[in-house]
Amino acid sequence: MKALGKILGLVILGLLLLIVALGFALTHLFDPNDYKDEIRALARDKAGLELNIAGDIGWSLFPWLGLQLHDTTLASVRTPEQPFADLRMLGLSVRVLPLLSREVQMSDIALNGLNLTLARDESGKGNWEGVGQPPASETQPGSSPAEEPTETPADGSQDDDARRPLQLDIDSLTISDARVSYHDAQSGQQYSAEGIELTTGAIREATSIPVKLNAFFGSNQPVMRARTELQGALRFDTRLQRYQFEDLRLSGEASGEPLQGKTLSFTAQGQLLADFAADIAEWTSLKFTANQLRGLAELKARDVQEQPKITGTLSIAEFNLREFLDSIGQQIPATADNAALSKAELVTRLNASSNSLAFEELDLKLDGSTFTGQIGISDFAKQALRVDLKGDQLNLDRYLPPPGKQDSAGSARKSEVAATEAAVIGSGTTPLPDKPTQQAWSEASVLPIGTLRGLDTRINLTIASLTAMKLPLDDFALKARSAGGLLTLEDLRSNLYNGRIEATASLDVRPDVPLITAQTRLARIPVERLLQSQDENVTIKGLLNLDGDIRSQGNSQKAWIDNLNGKIGFLVDNGVLVDANLEQQLCRAIATLNRKPLTSEPRSKDTPFRQLKGNLTLRNGVATNPDLKASIPGLTVNGNGDVDLRVLGMDYRVGIIIEGDKGTMPDPACAVNERYVGIEWPLRCRGPLELGAKACRFDNDGLGKIAARLAGEKLNEKIEEKLGDKVSPELKDALKGLFNR
Repeated sequence: MKALGKILGLVILGLLLLIVALGFALTHLFDPNDYKDEIRALARDKAGLELNIAGDIGWSLFPWLGLQLHDTTLASVRTPEQPFADLRMLGLSVRVLPLLSREVQMSDIALNGLNLTLARDESGKGNWEGVGQPPASETQPGSSPAEEPTETPADGSQDDDARRPLQLDIDSLTISDARVSYHDAQSGQQYSAEGIELTTGAIREATSIPVKLNAFFGSNQPVMRARTELQGALRFDTRLQRYQFEDLRLSGEASGEPLQGKTLSFTAQGQLLADFAADIAEWTSLKFTANQLRGLAELKARDVQEQPKITGTLSIAEFNLREFLDSIGQQIPATADNAALSKAELVTRLNASSNSLAFEELDLKLDGSTFTGQIGISDFAKQALRVDLKGDQLNLDRYLPPPGKQDSAGSARKSEVAATEAAVIGSGTTPLPDKPTQQAWSEASVLPIGTLRGLDTRINLTIASLTAMKLPLDDFALKARSAGGLLTLEDLRSNLYNGRIEATASLDVRPDVPLITAQTRLARIPVERLLQSQDENVTIKGLLNLDGDIRSQGNSQKAWIDNLNGKIGFLVDNGVLVDANLEQQLCRAIATLNRKPLTSEPRSKDTPFRQLKGNLTLRNGVATNPDLKASIPGLTVNGNGDVDLRVLGMDYRVGIIIEGDKGTMPDPACAVNERYVGIEWPLRCRGPLELGAKACRFDNDGLGKIAARLAGEKLNEKIEEKLGDKVSPELKDALKGLFNR
């Protein structure tokens, strides 16, 4: 037995020596460079590749099947003159015996100088098309490959080895100085990844594989450059189709045209998982930064192989939004408050697909304001914006552009009004002001027509306390929508100064000239507080009630006013005409008729009234008011006239009817005689609208007619007194008629 064992040992040793000798002979006597043409033909016939090996082929046989390629290019057989890849060096080696059991055990794989250039021409054909397909000559129409009979093992079992998946076992993979680029001639787009450096640890299934990748990425539309570094541990199971990237750490910097010369530094880390058997993917424990922005997220995706749908949570810590946008080259329009957009914070749930994005259960904090609800885009192609938010407070004026310089027309009118006001200040004895002539509105375009035509929005917004145009709007609620170029304000409601505002409106930008309609209702709004909020002179006080239905067209302030039409009804309760003592002016008129001088100064510069009402008919920017009525203690005022909104001027004729003594008059010289009761005293109001009742004067011509009438009545009384019954009634009537003419 010992002799048999010794013999077997010698046989085995001899066989091993023979194999080693054969391997030495093959590797030293057989030169694969002599078979480049055969290798090239094999690649062309079986893989559809045009292979060109300019350098030497190095190889070893046993126990490692080693291979080295130098200066190699690859092209599709369809475009052999356009190589899409060239390689400086590829080195690898595989253990021979494990291959027999479908195990790939490899030592280090080294790839250096790979240059992969992919391109589509003007017709949309890629230079890689045809790879993996045999030449057309082998697949002529009507031909079919011969079918060879297959034998089934006698025991009926299939070949287990054939069904067993390949098992990889690679000591390491190193890719250095690699470049990948893509160019689309149809769109002109170019993308590239340069300076690719990839190193890994041992690559084995179900084990953590250390990975480190560095690369520079670029594009031309827009021009962008990014430096990235990726580290982590890769784990995969091909049988379960499960892939994990553990402890991922991504960092880098980006710059380019969208960043306007600024640099974006970014980082991201977390745990990545892709399970293709379950058709899901997720990124958990995600932490990310972008310059000073810091955030956390948990993202999960389903149906990843067909129509991915992403859900998750997102939290962004408080940061300075203004500084962040500036750091990434986004110019913020000037705002009235330079501190606006300095504090922002966000917590929300994400729900996204390939064509939509929604922030649900949103909690947004901005400059001390808090909003909850949801906001999103339901269709990227249609830019379909959907907003449903509730807020506690918002000062919108902080985010509006700062007050700009007035245009030339506005400045000219302001100067005209100032000069007129300076001329009429006093006790109402100055001449009647002239009507303004200077245009009050800008001709600059206001609406971005192209953008508005493409809007698809649905907005539902409620804010407990909103400040807009310096107006404190409480319990503000707005519902609006837009589609196909028609923008509709379905409902706007708010409390204002203990009053109420309600409005609906529409803007139609489908025609060349935009059309505007609006319906507005104001209830018990203090007029003086409205004027004060707009930094206007307070010329009238009282509670305003208004119903308006107006329409216009155009795309500038001037066009809107010039084309303004519609109707407005108004009523002001318990008011005051400021700096307009109509009682004193009436007293002066009566004193003139009484031929007595005034002996005292007016006790008040204002005129209180119980009610001021009327209706305006708007025609091309001019509001006609035929039924102005005011109820003043002891007086009734009727008026009719026009308000020219184009120049913000008024021209009214007002009649004041004395109802009789209802109180102590300011001066004995104007004690109301019974003869004055029921007479309509003429008043003319003309000038800039800002002057209000300060631009009103008694009509001297009208006063002359009243004086003549009163003189005739007094003479008739004397005729009656002197003649008595001495003459016939016919004669007395004739005499009275003579003096009443």
